[in-house]
Amino acid sequence: MQDKPAILQFGTSRFLLAHADFFVAEALATGDAIGTIAVVQTTSNPQSAQRIAALNEGKGYPVVIRGLVDGKPSETEHNARGVTAAYSAHTDWAAILDLGATVQVILSNTGDKGYELDASDDASLIANPQTLPKSFPAKLLVLLHNRWQNNPDAPLSIFPCELISRNGDKLRAILIRLTQDWKLPDSFAHWLETRCIFANSLVDRIVSEAIEPVGAIAEPYAIWAIEQADGLTLPCRHKDIVVTDDLARYERLKLYLLNLGHSFIAERWLKGNRPKDEIVLEAMQDETIRSELEALWREEVLPVFAADGLGAEAEAYVVSVRNRFLNPFLKHRIADIASNHAEKKQRRFAPIIARAEELGLGLEQRRLKAAL
Repeated sequence: MQDKPAILQFGTSRFLLAHADFFVAEALATGDAIGTIAVVQTTSNPQSAQRIAALNEGKGYPVVIRGLVDGKPSETEHNARGVTAAYSAHTDWAAILDLGATVQVILSNTGDKGYELDASDDASLIANPQTLPKSFPAKLLVLLHNRWQNNPDAPLSIFPCELISRNGDKLRAILIRLTQDWKLPDSFAHWLETRCIFANSLVDRIVSEAIEPVGAIAEPYAIWAIEQADGLTLPCRHKDIVVTDDLARYERLKLYLLNLGHSFIAERWLKGNRPKDEIVLEAMQDETIRSELEALWREEVLPVFAADGLGAEAEAYVVSVRNRFLNPFLKHRIADIASNHAEKKQRRFAPIIARAEELGLGLEQRRLKAAL
């Protein structure tokens, strides 16, 4: 019989299937992973349900890595076998709670609004753990409370992979606030703060297409930058995982160069009566959009990095981002990038404007300001 999974993952996104889950699958083959993964579908999305059913067939799933490697076209297909169990929170909550008491690592990728609370979740969920909480933070809190009651001494590392700065700190703060709102024991809150390691991390890989019913097409570039913390258990060792004392540097480069570039293209797409199925590559081949994006990076963003002493690193990163945007193999739909666009613009544009003002750089930043 196969060992129980050592990793529990909330979310079935194609992103994690081609990122963290794929890293674990590769590491398992070399003995460098702590164990396999159980994934949890938290939504009622029919595509997620199809993924769960396909994963439970136990045959693995395809990951196609397609792009330019050292300037030359490359395509490799892999059968990823790191996920060995798949659950629906709506039908398998009791089994998920049981597994949550024994795993060593919890991963999550619950989307842009994943940390939002639901007013109907309250302390009665602790007394009735068989009732499924609505929000992800409440689900996680009930699961951790069950672990505290049944297996409090086992170490646990939690890796939120949502694209939120200081994601581990933010998720822990939300859970601590819930323990106060629900008037849970101080001893549980203390355990949560001291025995559960919430890792801050940053994930990056363009995973442009799903393969139905389960699988993904992704670019060769990938990184998972994880902030060093005492007692941290990594899900695996892998060449694309970096443990660092300076996570902010990785976050700023990605958020204000790659993500900002994506949102600027999405802004032009939304306002320019562009084809509804347009992809990033096609936008980059449009002379007007390309020249505006290059000017945005050059005039409005790179000077801020230079003033912060990261000029050379930011210039090099822009080269890699440009190559990724021009990847002829990726069908990265701008419509996907444009979801939750207003919120993304605030996260990606506003801080660069604020930092330029703070540094007294006198930059016009007209494109960023116009978008906001």
